[in-house]
This record gives sequence, C-alpha cells and structure tokens, in this order.
Amino acid sequence: MNMQDIPFGTTNWAEVAPTEHKGETGMALWRTQQFGSIRVRMVEYSAGYRADHWCEKGHILLCLDGELHTELADGRKFVLVAGTSYQVSDGTDPHRSYTDTGAKLFIVD
Repeated sequence: MNMQDIPFGTTNWAEVAPTEHKGETGMALWRTQQFGSIRVRMVEYSAGYRADHWCEKGHILLCLDGELHTELADGRKFVLVAGTSYQVSDGTDPHRSYTDTGAKLFIVD
C-alpha cells in the first residue's frame, strides 16, 4: 500500500451514505471513502450474514463490534471480536466471512 497525495482530513462515518451488498444470506451496509487507490470502509453485517464468494483481495480489518467468523480456503477458521483484527495480502489465502449475530468492521484495502 502506497499512501500518497492524501491531504489531512477527517471522516464522520454517519454522514457517508451507505450502499447495500447482499450476501449468500443477510446483507452488508458499506460506508466507503476512496483515497487514491486506497479504499476505506465502515461495514456493518446483519445477523445471519454469509459472504457469497471467496475473496482474494487484501485487507486490514478491525472488528469494532459483534463477532465475525472468517474461514480460509485451506480450512483454517478464525473468530474476531471487538478489538481484534486480521490482515491478508492480495492474491493469498482466499477467505470468506459470516456472522450469526452481526458485526461492525473498519476495513482498509
């Protein structure tokens, strides 16, 4: 990640219009800001959300609230709760996530 030409700024996430993204089950609300090639998101997964694809995009993901389960294509599984994070680079460790209870995440990719 190369962060260039981004002047200092603040984001009030409540003022960023959400977009809805359906999963295999449930849905996600994304509030997205783009800074050059860097996408920054506040994401809320509904209870019962399950991703509809294996993702190969790199992310740095911080769980702010709730509980997020992430499984990797190789069978490994991880659980994030508030205050925990994961990081993965582009093109490695295909992953998909789900939540029974809902989750709120801060994601940089």
